Amino acid sequence: MENRFPFINILGVSVSAIPLGSIMDFILETCLKNQKALITYANVHAVNLAGKIPWFKNFMNQADIVFCDGFGVKWAAEFLYGAKLYRHTPPDWFHILAKKCVDQGITFYFLGAKQGIAQKVALQLRNEIPGLKIIGFHHGYILSEENRKEQEYILAEINRLRPNILVLGMGMPFQEQWAMENWDQLKVNIVFPAGALFDYLSGEIYRVPKWMTDHGLEWLGRLIIEPGRLWKRYLFGNLVFVIRVLQTKLTLRFKK
Repeated sequence: MENRFPFINILGVSVSAIPLGSIMDFILETCLKNQKALITYANVHAVNLAGKIPWFKNFMNQADIVFCDGFGVKWAAEFLYGAKLYRHTPPDWFHILAKKCVDQGITFYFLGAKQGIAQKVALQLRNEIPGLKIIGFHHGYILSEENRKEQEYILAEINRLRPNILVLGMGMPFQEQWAMENWDQLKVNIVFPAGALFDYLSGEIYRVPKWMTDHGLEWLGRLIIEPGRLWKRYLFGNLVFVIRVLQTKLTLRFKK
């Protein structure tokens, strides 16, 4: 794994400066050439975690693509370096990717979310996109030691089915932990941690209005929808991120 595209350093995380079309082309090419790659995303939460957890930072920086999935990261790139990052949120473009994969016979396995959610999304997408090959799915509540045998079973099933694209929806940093621990054994072409993708596509989590996502307010909408789970991440985490960006800006200015 390595970051193969031009990138911008956001508080120690190498975020790929890459348009959506290039991400999709890379995914298709990797599958068709039977190669292996990691594609993941960076938002404020990811950058904050990387600042606290060394293995997570290493995992992010070893990925082939780390696309921007948040206005906070996009703002930081422009504020720090005057650089432009494209923002790509998986629920907005996953259907496009899936349709492209149909034409190439590329297969998927969904691992994540609560019991029944990944299955619901698989059935839904198969109905919406004729010919889409989702060849397996499983919920993502598997990381405890009590579920060790289940983890072994899932890994064996994935390797037996050999999907081209493994989509992980266990939340951050659990999906990254699972991918890192099983990377060498996984017989897939693309490992794609995708956060709450399954919850959004299934309707389990309400997607905030487009005007909010287009103006950097998706975090506020999610906070309103899930205050008990997300208040610390967004209220405290966003503040920490902004302070770190301001500190970095001062450091860069003094170096001139």
